[in-house]
Amino acid sequence: MRKVAEITLGFWLAKVVATTLGEVAGDAIAQTLNLGYVAGLAITLGLLVAFLIAQVRADHYRPLLFWATIVGTTTAGTEIADLSTHTLGLGYNATSAILFSGMLLTLGVWYLRRGTCDVSGVVDRESELFFWVAVLFSNNLGTAFGDGLVYVFGLTYTTGSLVCMAVIAAVLLLHYVARVNAAVIFWAAFVFTRPFGADFGNLLTKDTIKGGLGLNTFATSLVCVLLLAGIVAFFERRQRRVDARRGAVA
Repeated sequence: MRKVAEITLGFWLAKVVATTLGEVAGDAIAQTLNLGYVAGLAITLGLLVAFLIAQVRADHYRPLLFWATIVGTTTAGTEIADLSTHTLGLGYNATSAILFSGMLLTLGVWYLRRGTCDVSGVVDRESELFFWVAVLFSNNLGTAFGDGLVYVFGLTYTTGSLVCMAVIAAVLLLHYVARVNAAVIFWAAFVFTRPFGADFGNLLTKDTIKGGLGLNTFATSLVCVLLLAGIVAFFERRQRRVDARRGAVA
């Protein structure tokens, strides 16, 4: 029984919205409520642990639980990256390097243990634990990388998003032209959809003086929740119809 969503167009649309939601919700807790990154991390990690326990204990893929856990990793990832770069003063480059090393280590151990890092093989508890650790590292890395594009390289939130889109397009091109391993393509795309969604979230909610639109973080988070739920419901209903037709033919 699979424990991960089917990797379709719907998955990637939901992933982008989930990353946007994670960025905006993380900023709402730490900045709008003025709780700070330490308190924000404590809150978001608590929620993430609760979602993870429920997700790992589930006997099969449950759409709402799975995507709630993804949002939990993106929200906690926002706080972890911000805590590292701002509160601990490690900066974007050092933070990105640490997170990238952690992600490579996780994928490497996963591969040595299971012989693959392909998400289609996430059907047992050990593989699922490796999957979620890799997801958390990748979302943290994406946050630090996306912020680095803006605050280190001086890009705007719009141009930062466009850079990430270009990287994702190049990754997909490699998949079809060079036949790069599907697992490599998946994790590369997974990482770079995070800064794309994060920069888009910053574009919506940061002050106009910083290049954003100045929208309310809580209102934007609510819109993202509704949009994510709509995308997941639409594509899950569509997948069930496809599965039903396949069953009828068989």
